[in-house]
Amino acid sequence: MKYITDLIIKMSSVDRRWIFLVIALAVILPLFFPMGLPIRATPTTQQVYDTIDALPHGSKVLVSCEYGPSTKPEIHPMVLSILRHLFKNKHKVYVTCLWPDGQFLASDALNLVGRDEYGLTYGEDYVLLGFRPGNEAVVKGIVSNIRKVYTIDAKGTKVTEIPMMEGVNRFEDFDFLFSASAGYPGTIEWVQYAVDPTNVPMSTGTTSIQVNEVMPYVASGQVQGILAGMPGAAEYEELVKTELKSRGLVIKPGEATSMMSAQSMAHVVIVIFIILGNITYYLTRNNKRKGS
Repeated sequence: MKYITDLIIKMSSVDRRWIFLVIALAVILPLFFPMGLPIRATPTTQQVYDTIDALPHGSKVLVSCEYGPSTKPEIHPMVLSILRHLFKNKHKVYVTCLWPDGQFLASDALNLVGRDEYGLTYGEDYVLLGFRPGNEAVVKGIVSNIRKVYTIDAKGTKVTEIPMMEGVNRFEDFDFLFSASAGYPGTIEWVQYAVDPTNVPMSTGTTSIQVNEVMPYVASGQVQGILAGMPGAAEYEELVKTELKSRGLVIKPGEATSMMSAQSMAHVVIVIFIILGNITYYLTRNNKRKGS
Protein backbone atom coordinates (compact mmCIF):
# COMPACT_ATOMS: atom_id res chain seq x y z
CA MET A 1 0.00 0.00 0.00
CA LYS A 2 2.85 2.37 0.84
CA TYR A 3 4.46 1.57 -2.53
CA ILE A 4 1.29 2.55 -4.36
CA THR A 5 0.98 5.73 -2.29
CA ASP A 6 4.58 6.72 -3.05
CA LEU A 7 4.03 6.00 -6.74
CA ILE A 8 0.94 8.21 -6.87
CA ILE A 9 2.78 11.02 -5.05
CA LYS A 10 5.68 10.80 -7.54
CA MET A 11 3.17 11.26 -10.37
CA SER A 12 2.52 14.79 -9.12
CA SER A 13 6.03 15.76 -10.27
CA VAL A 14 5.66 14.32 -13.80
CA ASP A 15 6.82 16.70 -16.53
CA ARG A 16 3.72 18.47 -17.87
CA ARG A 17 4.85 17.72 -21.42
CA TRP A 18 3.93 14.07 -20.85
CA ILE A 19 0.44 15.19 -19.88
CA PHE A 20 0.18 17.26 -23.06
CA LEU A 21 1.33 14.26 -25.09
CA VAL A 22 -1.27 11.95 -23.54
CA ILE A 23 -4.07 14.45 -24.21
CA ALA A 24 -2.84 14.95 -27.79
CA LEU A 25 -2.94 11.19 -28.39
CA ALA A 26 -6.40 10.99 -26.80
CA VAL A 27 -7.63 13.57 -29.33
CA ILE A 28 -5.77 12.40 -32.44
CA LEU A 29 -6.19 8.62 -32.31
CA PRO A 30 -10.03 8.59 -32.24
CA LEU A 31 -10.04 10.84 -35.31
CA PHE A 32 -8.32 8.11 -37.30
CA PHE A 33 -9.77 5.14 -35.42
CA PRO A 34 -13.31 6.04 -34.28
CA MET A 35 -14.25 4.25 -31.09
CA GLY A 36 -17.83 3.53 -32.10
CA LEU A 37 -19.32 4.99 -28.95
CA PRO A 38 -23.11 4.62 -28.79
CA ILE A 39 -24.92 7.73 -30.00
CA ARG A 40 -28.58 8.24 -29.16
CA ALA A 41 -30.58 11.02 -30.77
CA THR A 42 -32.05 13.66 -28.47
CA PRO A 43 -35.73 14.59 -28.99
CA THR A 44 -34.86 17.80 -30.87
CA THR A 45 -32.55 15.94 -33.27
CA GLN A 46 -35.15 13.21 -33.78
CA GLN A 47 -37.73 15.92 -34.52
CA VAL A 48 -35.56 17.32 -37.33
CA TYR A 49 -35.13 13.84 -38.81
CA ASP A 50 -38.81 12.92 -38.55
CA THR A 51 -39.94 16.24 -40.04
CA ILE A 52 -37.68 15.89 -43.07
CA ASP A 53 -38.49 12.21 -43.46
CA ALA A 54 -42.21 13.01 -43.56
CA LEU A 55 -41.86 15.38 -46.53
CA PRO A 56 -43.43 13.98 -49.72
CA HIS A 57 -40.80 12.69 -52.16
CA GLY A 58 -39.82 15.31 -54.69
CA SER A 59 -40.42 18.26 -52.34
CA LYS A 60 -38.65 21.54 -52.97
CA VAL A 61 -36.31 22.17 -50.05
CA LEU A 62 -34.34 25.35 -49.44
CA VAL A 63 -31.07 24.88 -47.54
CA SER A 64 -29.42 28.06 -46.29
CA CYS A 65 -25.73 27.98 -45.34
CA GLU A 66 -24.77 30.63 -42.80
CA TYR A 67 -21.38 29.57 -41.49
CA GLY A 68 -17.68 29.88 -42.24
CA PRO A 69 -14.38 28.01 -41.74
CA SER A 70 -14.25 28.78 -38.00
CA THR A 71 -17.57 26.99 -37.40
CA LYS A 72 -17.14 24.33 -40.09
CA PRO A 73 -16.38 21.49 -37.59
CA GLU A 74 -19.82 21.92 -36.01
CA ILE A 75 -22.03 22.92 -38.94
CA HIS A 76 -20.56 21.27 -42.05
CA PRO A 77 -21.24 17.67 -40.89
CA MET A 78 -24.88 18.67 -40.37
CA VAL A 79 -25.12 19.95 -43.93
CA LEU A 80 -23.60 16.74 -45.33
CA SER A 81 -26.06 14.56 -43.39
CA ILE A 82 -29.04 16.75 -44.27
CA LEU A 83 -28.11 16.57 -47.97
CA ARG A 84 -27.78 12.78 -47.80
CA HIS A 85 -31.21 12.56 -46.20
CA LEU A 86 -32.79 14.91 -48.74
CA PHE A 87 -31.25 13.26 -51.78
CA LYS A 88 -32.17 9.81 -50.46
CA ASN A 89 -35.81 10.89 -50.53
CA LYS A 90 -35.52 12.37 -54.02
CA HIS A 91 -36.06 15.99 -52.96
CA LYS A 92 -35.06 18.98 -55.06
CA VAL A 93 -32.47 20.99 -53.14
CA TYR A 94 -31.95 24.74 -53.53
CA VAL A 95 -29.00 26.25 -51.62
CA THR A 96 -28.65 29.89 -50.66
CA CYS A 97 -25.96 31.53 -48.53
CA LEU A 98 -26.31 34.51 -46.22
CA TRP A 99 -22.58 34.35 -45.41
CA PRO A 100 -19.94 34.76 -48.17
CA ASP A 101 -17.86 31.80 -46.93
CA GLY A 102 -20.98 29.65 -46.92
CA GLN A 103 -21.00 29.53 -50.71
CA PHE A 104 -17.65 27.73 -50.92
CA LEU A 105 -18.53 25.29 -48.13
CA ALA A 106 -21.95 24.62 -49.67
CA SER A 107 -20.29 23.97 -53.03
CA ASP A 108 -17.96 21.40 -51.43
CA ALA A 109 -20.91 19.68 -49.73
CA LEU A 110 -23.00 19.53 -52.90
CA ASN A 111 -20.10 18.19 -54.95
CA LEU A 112 -19.32 15.52 -52.37
CA VAL A 113 -22.88 14.34 -51.71
CA GLY A 114 -24.94 15.32 -54.75
CA ARG A 115 -22.41 14.74 -57.53
CA ASP A 116 -19.98 12.13 -56.18
CA GLU A 117 -22.12 10.02 -53.82
CA TYR A 118 -25.53 10.18 -55.49
CA GLY A 119 -24.53 10.95 -59.08
CA LEU A 120 -27.17 13.66 -59.41
CA THR A 121 -27.39 16.32 -62.08
CA TYR A 122 -26.78 19.98 -61.31
CA GLY A 123 -29.69 22.17 -62.32
CA GLU A 124 -32.13 19.27 -62.33
CA ASP A 125 -31.69 17.78 -58.84
CA TYR A 126 -29.87 20.55 -56.98
CA VAL A 127 -28.74 24.11 -57.51
CA LEU A 128 -26.41 26.48 -55.69
CA LEU A 129 -27.85 29.98 -55.91
CA GLY A 130 -24.98 31.31 -53.82
CA PHE A 131 -24.32 34.37 -51.67
CA ARG A 132 -25.97 37.75 -51.84
CA PRO A 133 -25.06 40.61 -49.46
CA GLY A 134 -27.76 42.29 -47.43
CA ASN A 135 -28.36 40.07 -44.40
CA GLU A 136 -32.09 40.02 -43.52
CA ALA A 137 -32.86 42.09 -46.62
CA VAL A 138 -31.92 39.03 -48.66
CA VAL A 139 -34.37 36.94 -46.64
CA LYS A 140 -37.13 39.49 -47.26
CA GLY A 141 -36.27 39.53 -50.96
CA ILE A 142 -36.49 35.74 -51.20
CA VAL A 143 -39.90 35.90 -49.52
CA SER A 144 -41.29 38.45 -51.99
CA ASN A 145 -39.53 37.53 -55.24
CA ILE A 146 -36.51 35.23 -55.31
CA ARG A 147 -35.84 36.02 -58.98
CA LYS A 148 -35.10 39.65 -58.16
CA VAL A 149 -32.48 38.57 -55.63
CA TYR A 150 -31.03 35.76 -57.73
CA THR A 151 -30.94 36.47 -61.44
CA ILE A 152 -28.03 34.02 -61.84
CA ASP A 153 -26.75 31.09 -59.78
CA ALA A 154 -23.29 30.66 -58.24
CA LYS A 155 -21.95 29.45 -61.60
CA GLY A 156 -23.23 32.48 -63.48
CA THR A 157 -26.09 30.63 -65.19
CA LYS A 158 -29.33 32.58 -65.58
CA VAL A 159 -32.01 31.17 -63.30
CA THR A 160 -34.41 31.21 -66.25
CA GLU A 161 -32.19 28.58 -67.89
CA ILE A 162 -32.12 26.24 -64.87
CA PRO A 163 -34.81 23.53 -65.21
CA MET A 164 -35.53 23.11 -61.50
CA MET A 165 -36.14 26.85 -61.08
CA GLU A 166 -39.33 26.60 -63.09
CA GLY A 167 -42.26 27.52 -60.87
CA VAL A 168 -40.01 28.85 -58.10
CA ASN A 169 -40.65 32.56 -57.69
CA ARG A 170 -40.89 33.22 -53.95
CA PHE A 171 -40.32 31.62 -50.59
CA GLU A 172 -43.80 30.09 -50.40
CA ASP A 173 -42.99 27.94 -53.44
CA PHE A 174 -40.66 25.89 -51.22
CA ASP A 175 -42.00 23.05 -49.10
CA PHE A 176 -39.36 23.24 -46.37
CA LEU A 177 -36.37 25.23 -45.14
CA PHE A 178 -33.27 24.04 -43.31
CA SER A 179 -31.01 26.74 -41.89
CA ALA A 180 -27.41 25.75 -41.09
CA SER A 181 -26.57 28.71 -38.91
CA ALA A 182 -23.55 29.92 -36.96
CA GLY A 183 -24.92 33.34 -36.04
CA TYR A 184 -26.22 36.54 -37.64
CA PRO A 185 -27.79 36.53 -40.16
CA GLY A 186 -29.20 33.06 -39.75
CA THR A 187 -31.93 31.02 -38.13
CA ILE A 188 -33.59 33.83 -36.16
CA GLU A 189 -33.82 36.08 -39.24
CA TRP A 190 -35.37 33.24 -41.25
CA VAL A 191 -37.97 32.73 -38.53
CA GLN A 192 -38.83 36.41 -38.20
CA TYR A 193 -38.90 37.45 -41.86
CA ALA A 194 -39.74 34.25 -43.77
CA VAL A 195 -41.25 31.41 -41.76
CA ASP A 196 -43.64 33.37 -39.53
CA PRO A 197 -45.20 35.40 -42.39
CA THR A 198 -45.59 32.40 -44.72
CA ASN A 199 -45.97 29.34 -42.45
CA VAL A 200 -43.42 27.39 -44.49
CA PRO A 201 -41.99 24.80 -42.02
CA MET A 202 -38.31 24.90 -41.09
CA SER A 203 -35.68 23.14 -39.02
CA THR A 204 -32.20 24.30 -38.11
CA GLY A 205 -28.73 23.29 -37.05
CA THR A 206 -26.64 25.71 -35.00
CA THR A 207 -23.41 25.97 -33.07
CA SER A 208 -23.61 24.89 -29.43
CA ILE A 209 -23.30 28.47 -28.22
CA GLN A 210 -26.38 29.49 -30.22
CA VAL A 211 -28.71 26.79 -28.96
CA ASN A 212 -30.12 28.78 -26.04
CA GLU A 213 -31.03 31.66 -28.38
CA VAL A 214 -32.90 29.41 -30.83
CA MET A 215 -34.49 26.96 -28.39
CA PRO A 216 -37.47 29.26 -27.57
CA TYR A 217 -38.45 29.13 -31.25
CA VAL A 218 -38.28 25.33 -31.11
CA ALA A 219 -40.36 25.21 -27.94
CA SER A 220 -43.02 27.45 -29.52
CA GLY A 221 -43.24 25.27 -32.65
CA GLN A 222 -41.90 27.94 -35.00
CA VAL A 223 -38.85 25.74 -35.68
CA GLN A 224 -39.24 21.98 -36.06
CA GLY A 225 -36.32 20.70 -33.99
CA ILE A 226 -32.70 21.71 -33.81
CA LEU A 227 -29.33 20.03 -34.34
CA ALA A 228 -27.41 21.36 -31.35
CA GLY A 229 -23.74 21.74 -32.22
CA MET A 230 -21.40 18.84 -32.81
CA PRO A 231 -23.42 16.38 -30.68
CA GLY A 232 -26.51 17.15 -32.77
CA ALA A 233 -24.51 16.64 -35.97
CA ALA A 234 -23.23 13.26 -34.72
CA GLU A 235 -26.76 12.21 -33.72
CA TYR A 236 -28.10 13.08 -37.16
CA GLU A 237 -25.24 11.24 -38.83
CA GLU A 238 -26.19 8.16 -36.85
CA LEU A 239 -29.87 8.44 -37.81
CA VAL A 240 -29.06 8.79 -41.50
CA LYS A 241 -26.43 6.04 -41.33
CA THR A 242 -28.90 3.65 -39.70
CA GLU A 243 -31.45 4.32 -42.44
CA LEU A 244 -28.94 3.86 -45.24
CA LYS A 245 -27.55 0.68 -43.66
CA SER A 246 -31.08 -0.76 -43.63
CA ARG A 247 -31.00 -0.36 -47.42
CA GLY A 248 -27.79 -2.37 -47.65
CA LEU A 249 -25.44 0.60 -48.04
CA VAL A 250 -22.16 0.71 -46.12
CA ILE A 251 -21.59 4.12 -44.57
CA LYS A 252 -18.33 5.18 -42.93
CA PRO A 253 -18.41 7.07 -39.61
CA GLY A 254 -19.16 10.73 -40.25
CA GLU A 255 -16.97 13.70 -39.41
CA ALA A 256 -18.99 14.70 -36.35
CA THR A 257 -19.05 11.11 -35.04
CA SER A 258 -15.26 10.91 -35.24
CA MET A 259 -14.85 14.30 -33.58
CA MET A 260 -17.26 13.33 -30.81
CA SER A 261 -15.13 10.23 -30.14
CA ALA A 262 -12.06 12.46 -29.86
CA GLN A 263 -13.88 14.92 -27.63
CA SER A 264 -15.25 12.17 -25.37
CA MET A 265 -11.85 10.52 -24.98
CA ALA A 266 -10.18 13.87 -24.22
CA HIS A 267 -12.79 14.55 -21.54
CA VAL A 268 -12.20 11.12 -19.98
CA VAL A 269 -8.43 11.69 -19.87
CA ILE A 270 -8.84 15.17 -18.37
CA VAL A 271 -11.20 13.84 -15.68
CA ILE A 272 -8.69 11.09 -14.83
CA PHE A 273 -5.92 13.67 -14.47
CA ILE A 274 -8.13 15.82 -12.24
CA ILE A 275 -8.91 12.82 -10.01
CA LEU A 276 -5.25 11.82 -9.80
CA GLY A 277 -4.26 15.41 -9.07
CA ASN A 278 -6.67 15.59 -6.14
CA ILE A 279 -5.51 12.21 -4.80
CA THR A 280 -1.83 13.20 -4.94
CA TYR A 281 -2.62 16.53 -3.26
CA TYR A 282 -4.47 14.72 -0.46
CA LEU A 283 -1.68 12.14 0.05
CA THR A 284 1.08 14.75 -0.08
CA ARG A 285 -0.70 16.92 2.47
CA ASN A 286 -1.16 13.93 4.80
CA ASN A 287 2.54 13.00 4.51
CA LYS A 288 3.56 16.55 5.40
CA ARG A 289 1.32 16.50 8.46
CA LYS A 290 2.81 13.21 9.63
CA GLY A 291 6.31 14.55 9.08
CA SER A 292 5.59 17.63 11.15
